[in-house]
Amino acid sequence: MKKLIATTALCAALPMGAFAQDKPDSLKVGMTTFLTGPASVFGVPARDAMDIMVQNLNDEGGINGVPVEVSYIDEGAGAEALTSEFRRAVEQGGAEVMFASISSGNCQTLAPLAEDLEVINFMWDCGTQRIFEEADYDYVFRTQANATPEMLAAVIYLLKTQPDFETLAVVNQDYAWGRDSWDIFRTALMQFKPDVEIVGEFFPAFGAPDYSTEISRLQALQPDVVLSTSWGGDLDTFVQQASQRGLMNNSTFVLPLAESSLERLGSALPPGQIVGARGDHYFLHPERRDDEDFKSFMSQYEDQTGNITVYSVFHASQALAALEAAYTKAIEENGVEWPSQEQVLAAMDGLEFQGLGRPVTIREDNQGIEAQLMGTSAQNGDYPFATLENIMIFDGAELTAPVGEVSTDWIETLGPEFVDEIEPTTFEN
Repeated sequence: MKKLIATTALCAALPMGAFAQDKPDSLKVGMTTFLTGPASVFGVPARDAMDIMVQNLNDEGGINGVPVEVSYIDEGAGAEALTSEFRRAVEQGGAEVMFASISSGNCQTLAPLAEDLEVINFMWDCGTQRIFEEADYDYVFRTQANATPEMLAAVIYLLKTQPDFETLAVVNQDYAWGRDSWDIFRTALMQFKPDVEIVGEFFPAFGAPDYSTEISRLQALQPDVVLSTSWGGDLDTFVQQASQRGLMNNSTFVLPLAESSLERLGSALPPGQIVGARGDHYFLHPERRDDEDFKSFMSQYEDQTGNITVYSVFHASQALAALEAAYTKAIEENGVEWPSQEQVLAAMDGLEFQGLGRPVTIREDNQGIEAQLMGTSAQNGDYPFATLENIMIFDGAELTAPVGEVSTDWIETLGPEFVDEIEPTTFEN
């Protein structure tokens, strides 16, 4: 009895998760991504890239000898099916980590579910800044930036390259992302250049097949700048129709999510338009394009898919890099063959990892700090689609709202001098 009491006391004194875990046969991961619908234009590339990267990782021995196994859930199936499949992947499929999601609305639904299920969840692609500004999470982390640095980079790039514009109009999808991203962009623009006149705000339905009404209004208004934070098939359709009707000859388009559309748009995107990459994501990344690991993956991806990479591929690479870094850190810090969940969670504090772009760091509120790349479209004949010139890469920490602050409230404390204070790394081509 005395030995039993002593053993019990020892166990109670040890921190939770202090005991070594047996190595599993595999580390099971569930990933939500759009496999159907208009968003599949970057949901499928992310899946294809994940398959390639996981195979490469497993060929090199996995994580401390444990292979990674990824299963996929189609976000295009709708919110109810997505929620059910997410729960099933954890409770019946044995997923220890989830990567979810692309859609901001889906992230807002699945983040609290992950917390309830007590499963580690990496928000690998969704942009809404509201997740960590409106709630605290123990199991949910974002392995990329949110909408605030993405929009601030676009505003500042516009002001640094074309400071004399006087009028602006917006055409955004009518749902949470379209409204929230415009709110951030407009708030920043009014702080940095308050004399700009907003001449039109248009919010066509998500998935709209025709933009003739909006384009006709824009042709009548003749704004100097047209902003659209739309993405996927919606952005492709809008740009193609605007280009066909000559709208892009008279207005500069600011397209913070257009990097993923470059190849599909081909010659429809004329030179001189401002393009963002939702991070420093670009298949000709000026800092990484000569690195052997970068070149090797780009060739491997193109050989297997027939396409160039887009930003969702970079985001997928960051989620996988974060997974490997967290488990490796937990193993090393605890001197174990395989870490407990508690040890992995502890390793997420200040975790630094690197996918295909610059390194990313997880800060204390679980938000990833990610650099932002902006450029101007050029049709130079090197590819049958526009590439980017006059590239700027912004430090993500400078453009992300401080921990505990609401993005728009923080932006309202900034003044025009903030634009001059931000000094991105610049590249001529």
